[in-house]
Amino acid sequence: MGNFNDLINSEKPTLVDFYATWCGPCKILAPMLEEIAGEIGDIAKIIKVDVDTNTDATKKYGIRNVPTLLLFKEGEIVWRQSGVSDKKTIIENIKKFV
Repeated sequence: MGNFNDLINSEKPTLVDFYATWCGPCKILAPMLEEIAGEIGDIAKIIKVDVDTNTDATKKYGIRNVPTLLLFKEGEIVWRQSGVSDKKTIIENIKKFV
């Protein structure tokens, strides 16, 4: 969990995708997040957290639905979205905190 904490405490925004391998909407969101990562470059990080194997983080952040996106800046949650969101909305929210 130390590495996770290092990532979310960064000055650079970190988008965390809480997902599950069995989740249909998560499979829809995954390629979109790859596209977003390519478009935003190094202005932010995007990481994936499997809710079934990372139960500590799942409980700590109250993840009840997948997919859930949390955007962290300096350790604080600055944006939260459950379900599949559109690419434009995700990028706009990331850029607000750069």
